[in-house]
Amino acid sequence: MRTKIFLITGALLLTLLTTAQNPWTLQQCVDTALANNRNIKQKVLSKKTSEIAYQQARLNLLPDLNASANQSWTFGRSQIQDGTYQNINSSSSSFNISSGLTLFDGLKMKYDIDARMADLKVSEAELEKIKQDIILNVSTIYLQVLLNKELLQVSEDQLKLTQLKVEQQKLLVEAGKMAEGEMYELIAQQSKEESNRIQADNNLKLSLLDLAQILDLNDFEKLDIVVPADLMNQELQLLDPQTVYKDALLHRAEIKSSEYQLSSSEKNVMIAKSAYFPTLDFGVNVGSGYYNSVSTPLSTNLGFSIRIPIFNKFETKNRVKTAQINVESNKLNVENTKLELRKTVEQAYYNAIAAKAKWEAANKSEIANKEAYRFANQKYEGGRATVYELNQAKNNLTQAESQVIQAKYEYVFRIKILELLK
Repeated sequence: MRTKIFLITGALLLTLLTTAQNPWTLQQCVDTALANNRNIKQKVLSKKTSEIAYQQARLNLLPDLNASANQSWTFGRSQIQDGTYQNINSSSSSFNISSGLTLFDGLKMKYDIDARMADLKVSEAELEKIKQDIILNVSTIYLQVLLNKELLQVSEDQLKLTQLKVEQQKLLVEAGKMAEGEMYELIAQQSKEESNRIQADNNLKLSLLDLAQILDLNDFEKLDIVVPADLMNQELQLLDPQTVYKDALLHRAEIKSSEYQLSSSEKNVMIAKSAYFPTLDFGVNVGSGYYNSVSTPLSTNLGFSIRIPIFNKFETKNRVKTAQINVESNKLNVENTKLELRKTVEQAYYNAIAAKAKWEAANKSEIANKEAYRFANQKYEGGRATVYELNQAKNNLTQAESQVIQAKYEYVFRIKILELLK
């Protein structure tokens, strides 16, 4: 048994270790964040509370059933079973079972069921809204990690080029073909690029920390993500904002939530108005008892009762007014939610257009700076340019490459936002 336990424990540890070392895909990150997020867990509990309230509203249609028992003792003069009084001690017991059913209450219970169902739909929509937000946040951080990985790669590549150039210059200085001062300028450039590499590496670690935190992972040191090989090879379609908005009106959780809140408030108006109507109940009571160990006959009572509201200090009227005000407020909330959604879609669309234009401009700038660096390197190799001019061209190229990467991921991010808004 002990051997089996060790084997099982070892297998589990190996699985966890393998999982920790393997790069994470975007889908794995999303699934983990949805499973671990505490806000989602709280909303799940809130949804369960709404489910209980809805079930109770339905169960209120059933009749109730109650039982009662009473035991008493009398000392001294007391009334006996035949109705006369004697100076004796006596005891009595009684047992009753009763049931009641509401036949009509102005449809209050029916509207209450509808209102609790609407509240349950609100809870479901709010839960879905949190999930949609988490998916967007995880996607954003995931893309940020990809961006920082590419920026780190650019800085490392540039540093390697400079290191190679320094080694070449050392050989020329040792051969007496180049002044030693020019080599120091290259060494200074190397130190600058090493600092840039350290900063890029730190930015990557911080973005991985952000990802680990939203995934609720304790250790981010071994966390890594899968770099999609076809990130830009996929067709990035710029969706029409009107189409996105129409689809969003049908599917977005915030729209559903506001509409269900309106529906619930409308049912609450009907619940308040039901107090204007009479209430009709039907009841049954079965009872028996004992007096000094002598059983009394079993009795059964059944009957109807009606309660007619006449005046309750305008409480019902004011409850109706308050419920109607809440309806108007929720109508405004629905319109505001739709307006905010339209603004979000339009902003996302125009941000995507701007990001695409920025990416295209950055690509042109990168091509121009590559040619400028190639030309500056040729001049430097031919002794017609200084190290400063070469470094300046190289810095411009590095900056252009970084801008291309940043513009590329910003464009992907803007496109994904439009897709997620549908």
